[in-house]
Amino acid sequence: MALKAVHVSDVPSLDLVPENASLALCSSRFPNGVEMSRSGFKMPKFVVIGHRGNGMNVLQSSDRRMRAIKENTIMSFNAASTFPVDFIEFDVQVTKDDCPVIFHDDFILAEENGIVLGKRITELSLSEFLSYGPQREPGKEGKVLLRKKDGKIMQWDVEQDDSLCSLQEAFVKVEPTLGFNIELKFDDHIVYEQDYLVHVLQAILKVVFDYAKDRPIIFSSFQPDAALLVRKLQSNYPVFFLTNGGCEIYEDVRRNSLEEAMKLCLENGLEGIVSEIKGIFRNPGAVTKIKDSNLCLLSYGKLNNVPEAVYMQHLMGIDGVIVDLVQEITETVADMIKPTKVVGDGEGLTEGSMEVQVNSKPQFSQQELSFLLKLIPQLIQI
Repeated sequence: MALKAVHVSDVPSLDLVPENASLALCSSRFPNGVEMSRSGFKMPKFVVIGHRGNGMNVLQSSDRRMRAIKENTIMSFNAASTFPVDFIEFDVQVTKDDCPVIFHDDFILAEENGIVLGKRITELSLSEFLSYGPQREPGKEGKVLLRKKDGKIMQWDVEQDDSLCSLQEAFVKVEPTLGFNIELKFDDHIVYEQDYLVHVLQAILKVVFDYAKDRPIIFSSFQPDAALLVRKLQSNYPVFFLTNGGCEIYEDVRRNSLEEAMKLCLENGLEGIVSEIKGIFRNPGAVTKIKDSNLCLLSYGKLNNVPEAVYMQHLMGIDGVIVDLVQEITETVADMIKPTKVVGDGEGLTEGSMEVQVNSKPQFSQQELSFLLKLIPQLIQI
């Protein structure tokens, strides 16, 4: 791609929104809907989001749960939907014939004639992309998928495999009340032309508007210009900026801290931030600034599979977590805040009287919480 600056102010808003598109992010998982107003975007509760469905695959892990179901597949998405998750997160790229597909890596690997070949997702057609992995057509053999991690190439073996899929398939085949956190995936090493970004986002938005119906949708992206453009191109669904929160440093300074992420969101009307949890724990003071600015704050990262880290985030006022261990963390969150009937003075249960009782969450005084917030950044550095 040629190096060309993206001037978002030069991009006209596109009249893509159908008259019957739902403006409220509401489903049976959010009975009161998700509030979008001028005062900010608000989640109705602490939300749990399944990472790439029921969890990402870590092929070299000794934990079988990280190799249970192929990530970013219909099987993984519907497996997550059997637990009380609010959204699933997945990565969307667009093929050379303008079909949005779901796949995380920039390149797809397979062995052909004894040679490992990698092809960029965006340079494949839809049919070429779907020719990798298990095939839906009986008797048809797909190319055996490989994956590269830390310089090592290994076969993409999981306990329950499934075919690759398109975004349209996900809308049609996944439980309709389950929200979609659609990550707009771009290569970190490419500076994209404005026209290319707009073209890709238009292809994705067309599928969303044709098939979303009442499904809750959140867009997110690590690519700052893509995030700004998708906000410019539509106003139905919230847009979050993804950041490492300073855990890694990039040439684009907008990606290098929570403060830069907050600035980007406030200056361009984005609704929230999704940060690597280590970035938040290293800079806990940023949480108050972000919340005071009426921005929503979600987190991702390996620490989100640790119940105690999730407890801490709830205490800090973070709005939700993206997790791999969907069953375990949804159970943790359900135990953390549980509606409980209030028992009267010897008169049994008082009809209609309910209160939120925090069961397993540690009880901290403000002084103790302040101490923990000072301690955590030091622990994260270890």
